[in-house]
Amino acid sequence: MLRPGGGVSLLSPAVTITTAVTGVSGVVADVSGIRDLLLEAIFTYGSGGTTLKVWVQTRVKGGTWRDVANFAFTTASGTKWHKITSSLALAANQATSDAALADNTIVDGFLGDEIKVKYTSTGTYAGGTTIKILASTKC
Repeated sequence: MLRPGGGVSLLSPAVTITTAVTGVSGVVADVSGIRDLLLEAIFTYGSGGTTLKVWVQTRVKGGTWRDVANFAFTTASGTKWHKITSSLALAANQATSDAALADNTIVDGFLGDEIKVKYTSTGTYAGGTTIKILASTKC
């Protein structure tokens, strides 16, 4: 569970990426009452592989999952950050997207009650290739 203002939490522990996978989802975290969500994606490249795309998704409890952040990696280690703020105005009638948000983008102004990580990879990664997602929250 992510705690408001509770420092950094693992949204997704380091996951070793090997064979190509599609739409693997992580554990659901409760973020009720969160205003800001700071995300850090840490990709450690070993060898092989082609692409890794990671989506952070949110929903109102029991509702439909939608993308709010995407991190895209290829064949080089890297760390990327996104910050999502729920207090910004969001255009009406936002379409739901599931693992479709463009590379390295966010949908700001929307955080539901729950979040999770979903990822897809192409090619066969090896050599200890991992992805880890950290999160920090503010109320």
